Formats: sequence, C-alpha cells, structure tokens
Amino acid sequence: MKIFVTRNIPNQGLDMLRAKGHEVTVNPDDRVLTKDELIAFLKESQYAAVLCLLTDKIDADVFDAAGSQCKIFANYAVGFDNIDLKAAAQRGVVITNTPGVLTDSVAEHAFTLLLAIAHRVAESDRFTRAGSYHGWEPMLLLGTDVSKKTLGILGLGRIGLRVAHHAVRGFDMKVLYYDPHRNEAFEKEFGAQFRQNVEDVLREADFISVHVPLLTETRHLLNADRLAMMKKSAYLINTSRGPIVDETALVEALRVGTIKGAALDVFEHEPALASGLAELENVILTPHTASGTEGTRQAMSVLAAQNIIEALEGRTPPSVVKVV
Repeated sequence: MKIFVTRNIPNQGLDMLRAKGHEVTVNPDDRVLTKDELIAFLKESQYAAVLCLLTDKIDADVFDAAGSQCKIFANYAVGFDNIDLKAAAQRGVVITNTPGVLTDSVAEHAFTLLLAIAHRVAESDRFTRAGSYHGWEPMLLLGTDVSKKTLGILGLGRIGLRVAHHAVRGFDMKVLYYDPHRNEAFEKEFGAQFRQNVEDVLREADFISVHVPLLTETRHLLNADRLAMMKKSAYLINTSRGPIVDETALVEALRVGTIKGAALDVFEHEPALASGLAELENVILTPHTASGTEGTRQAMSVLAAQNIIEALEGRTPPSVVKVV
C-alpha cells in the first residue's frame, strides 16, 4: 500500500513500513507544506495512510483530498490540536498520536528550562561571550534557588507527573497541582497537594510548569489577569502548546516585572514570536525542541509506523486518539 509522509523523519519507522512492503513517499522538500501543497500531493496517488506532523493542518478538505481509501492519519506528535477530529470521525478516518515515548525528554527539557531561567544560564552565557566577564564578583548575575521551592504544575498527565518526580526526588521541592482529575495516589507518593483551580496554584507557586493540552477552554488559560496572580518572584515554564499563554500579555508581564521570568519551548503563533519577546533578558526561548533527542524522535517514528501498520492490517493501533 502507498503511504505519504509530510516531512522527512528519523528512518527507523520508515524502514519498518518499507519492510512490510509498503511504498513510502516522503515530501521531497524539508519544509512545512502549505495546505494547498498537501492537498495536491494527496491527490496525486491513492494513499492508504498519511504520516503527518503537528505543523500540518489537517481538516475536512485534506481528508477529502486523501480519498475514502485513506484509512489513517498518524500524527508524529503527542498533541493533535492540528487535526479536525470530528471531520475525521465523520469520514471513518483513524487518527493516532505518539504519547509516552517522549515523556522523559519533554520533562527533562521542562526542568532544564526551569533551572536555566532560575540560574540565569542564558544571560550568563551571553554576558561571557560578549567579553563582559572580568573576574568573580559577589553580586554578579545572581539567580534564584530551586531546591525546596514550590512548583505548581498545570496538567498532571504523563509529562506533568514526570516533572513532579524530578522536582521532588531531585530538588526537594513542594508540588502543587491543578488537573480536572484529582490523583490521590500521586499526592501520597510525592507529598503533592491538589488545588481546586488554576488561580490557587498561580498564587502559591514559585515556578509554574504548563502541561495542559490545547483545547478551546485552555486557549489563553494564562492571560494578563492570571499572570498578575503569580508572585512577582515567580517563573513560568511552558513546554505544552503556545496558545495556552497569551504571549502579548506575557511580554508585558515580563517587561514591567509582574513576574520574574519565563522559559518557553512553544509559542502562540509559531514560528513567529510576539513583538518584544526576543529582546527581553528575563526569558529563555527554545524552538519547540523539548522532544528533540535522537532517541525520542526515533521512538516517535517507530510508534507512528506501528500505528499505521496495525491500522492497515485491520487491527487497532496502539495509540488511537478518541473523539470526545
């Protein structure tokens, strides 16, 4: 069967598909396809499956271009806010994602950002490279201690749980969390405390780490009003989805000192940044690379391939996205 891959990915999963006798076509240009370009590719052949990325906007028009013989769109990401799930369900198209395999790398990246912004690592690097370092000084680039501080987690899924593990086991931090579903076993294991709403977590935490999915109700979850609820000494870490934070409001909060700093791996209008964000010293920016390790990206490739193989052989893929 024919499979279209919207952008080149690590080879292990593609080799699995070819080993099963499938004809794999990869977008020859290493860039994001426009919607019209994707539709044109899909109309060129009768593809049984599409392996797509979070940068691809998959809607009814794309599904219709793929045709009724296309059984599955396998998203190379844990998130799936780029896909119109209702349109897929209406057409009987299976949607899958790649959860689990990127939990450790994203949690590690989130904690790396937390430590880096607290200890002013990026600032210190720029300062040193600029030739401004002339010897040890007692007041030079003083940062913030992390150990024994309070971490607030918004969204206690796999990644949020792993971040909490690092915080408690590695840094003796106190953990507060908000999630629609309380997890008493987690509270018992890590001494964590549940809060009934986002606002209470924001008011109490020294660090906020965002791990909620992007849904209608979580878009701009952290707006100007909620950012103002945070401590002036607090830091915001976001490795989830950019639009969860009102980026323009965040720029202003960082500029005037409403909060002390932020570290972001995702942005509201990727790859564009909100005006003024890149010029701020009290923010660290990484280009959506939280899952960007060789091992993790290969594992994502393998899971996406497994999802396709199972679907095309008439079985239920290991990570089907359910339409709520």
